[in-house]
Amino acid sequence: MTPLRYLAAVALTIAATCSAFAADPVFPPGARVGMVPLVGLVKAKSFVGFETENQGVKVLVTDLPAEAYGEVANAFKANPAGTGGVKPETIETAAGLAYYTVESAKENAKEGAANVRRYSMILPGPTFSGYVAVQVPENASKIYTDDAVRQMFATAVIRNEVPVDEQLSLMPFNMGELSNFKNIRTLAPGAALILADGDEKTGFEAAPFMIIGIIGSTAASPDDRGRFAQQIATTIPGVRDGRITMSEPVRIDGQPGYETRIDATSGKDNTPVTIVQWLRFGGQSSLRIIGSSPRDVWAKAFPRFRAVRDGIQPR
Repeated sequence: MTPLRYLAAVALTIAATCSAFAADPVFPPGARVGMVPLVGLVKAKSFVGFETENQGVKVLVTDLPAEAYGEVANAFKANPAGTGGVKPETIETAAGLAYYTVESAKENAKEGAANVRRYSMILPGPTFSGYVAVQVPENASKIYTDDAVRQMFATAVIRNEVPVDEQLSLMPFNMGELSNFKNIRTLAPGAALILADGDEKTGFEAAPFMIIGIIGSTAASPDDRGRFAQQIATTIPGVRDGRITMSEPVRIDGQPGYETRIDATSGKDNTPVTIVQWLRFGGQSSLRIIGSSPRDVWAKAFPRFRAVRDGIQPR
């Protein structure tokens, strides 16, 4: 190679390296964990994360409870050799020290199923733990190597908040009113949304909050709506000693619905709360709206709940 060609090759190599390192982390829509995806990975269509065009390589991104990171860190310290032949490793990220594992497995764990390489990483967040899971089929392992996945893990970053407009754009309905709730967050992007005056640190139950989402079931017939509404009301998480005080049919935006109210206790401090559940029935699914408030501020909270309810429109 002539000196001129050699220098040109070096320049191209440096430029490519600088471009790779200069790439900005990408956050999948609604996610609080982002990273610089490997070449060939695009935003996934059916889950939160990234995937190849043929959907063979998958990178799932999600949140776990804040204590999950500490539990993994303690397990690593107690047994640094790992278990079952899977040894945890550490890697430095912009969010802090992360732990990850690598293992080989069979896709769907069936005989004759394709071999896959699986990677799992957990990293610390301010009020949550970030989690990334990667699956690489054997036929892509020469491109998406252990070292390449590790380099991608090293680019992981955390954002404390997801822009409200970004979160709302993922929901299957439009929100016309947010009633001045201080914190808005998707519990599962595209599936459920929480509006709250409290936060993850203080706990949601000590102040008014709402949970809104679509459930994939509905009453079998108009006569079954009351039973269906009361049965669904018993599944509201975190509610103890619940007592239904009212349950009756209503019209919500011109559609049949049901309103159910419950007195209960909730949260680690056993806060006395009043809860309202609205169901707006559709053909094969139902819009479910839950509003919970400490009982002593219920009179102020209920009009806010109702304003949010009345501002929800199909997308």
